[in-house]
Amino acid sequence: MKRTELPTTMRASVLVRAGELTVETRPVPVPLPDQVIVRVNAVGICGSDVHYFHEGRIGDFVVEEPLVLGHESGSDRRGRRRRRRLPRGERVSIEPQRPCRVCEFCRSGRYNLCPRIEFYATPPIDGAFAEYVAISNDFAYTVPDAVSDDAAALMEPLSVAIAAIQKAGVRPGSRVLITGAGPIGIVTAQTARAFGAAAIVISDPMAERREVALRFGATEAVDPASGPLGTGYDAFIDASGSPVAVKQGISALKPGGVAVLVGMGADEIALPVSTIQNRELVVTGIFRYANTWPTAIQLVASGAVDLDALVTGSFGIREVREALDSASHPSTLKSIVRPDREYARES
Repeated sequence: MKRTELPTTMRASVLVRAGELTVETRPVPVPLPDQVIVRVNAVGICGSDVHYFHEGRIGDFVVEEPLVLGHESGSDRRGRRRRRRLPRGERVSIEPQRPCRVCEFCRSGRYNLCPRIEFYATPPIDGAFAEYVAISNDFAYTVPDAVSDDAAALMEPLSVAIAAIQKAGVRPGSRVLITGAGPIGIVTAQTARAFGAAAIVISDPMAERREVALRFGATEAVDPASGPLGTGYDAFIDASGSPVAVKQGISALKPGGVAVLVGMGADEIALPVSTIQNRELVVTGIFRYANTWPTAIQLVASGAVDLDALVTGSFGIREVREALDSASHPSTLKSIVRPDREYARES
C-alpha cells in the first residue's frame, strides 16, 4: 500500500475566547497506543459550536483556554502516528468521543453517559477544525466509496437522530411529531421515514423550513402559531428547545406515548404533569449517542437517508467565523468546513 509521510505540524482554527477566532500552526497530535491519526476533510457546523463561539459556554462547560471547535468530522485517510506514516485509501467517519470503557455505564453499553468521557470540542478537549485529529481506532468507522466526505462528517448529527428515534420506539406504522425543522429536525424526519413511520409531522414557525421538511421525509409540515399540532401521536421528538413546543408536543401524544427531548433550550420548564400521569407518558432526553455508527453508515450507503443534500455551504479553514454565522440563516441546513483549504473557492 502506498504511504505518505505524516507532517509534524498542521493548521487549526482556534477559539481564543468568545467571539474571537484565529488560525494557528500546531503540532500534529500524538496518539495514544489505541488511537489513530485522521486527516480531516470535512467538518459540519453544529449548534454547540455556535453557542461556544458566541457565549463561550454551554451550561457547565466553559471555554477557559483556547479551544478547537468542531466535532462532526469525516476523513480521507488514517494512520498510526507512532509509525510516522499515513496509509492511503481508507476513508472513515469519526465518532468524536473517548469513553473510559470501565465504568458501569461503559460496561453496560451506555458509554455516552460515562462521567469521564472526552468529547471533541467540549472544553478542554480540542475538536476537528484542524487538518489532523487523534481518535480511538474503533471509533474511526470505515465508510464505503459511495459515501462522500461530507456524508461521513454528517454521520454525527444522523447518530443524534438515530438515538432519538430508537429511544422513542419508532417502528413501521408509527405516527411521529417533530418540533423544529432545523438540521436535527430534518435529519430526524429522514430517520423516522427510514424506520418505517407512517406519519411524520414537523412543526416550525418558519415557512421556508417547513417547505424544506416536506422535501426530506415529512408527510406534513405545520405552523405552530396556526393552531393545535394534532393528537394521537405515538412519539414526539423536540428538536427546537422551545418550552412552548415541548408542552404542545407532550399534550399531542396518545396514552402510552414517548416524548424525547433533543433540542437545547431552557434549563427548566413547566410540564403538563397531569397529562403525563393520566396518559402514562414517557418523557426522556438523549445525551449524544452510543452504538449508532453502523446503523448510520448503513442508512446512508443504502440511500435511505440523504446527507449530501443537507449541505448548503462550504468554507475553508480561514472562514470558520463565516461558517458559524451562516448557521443563523433560515436557508442554512448544514455548513461544512474543509480544514485542508484556506478558502472555499480553492479547487
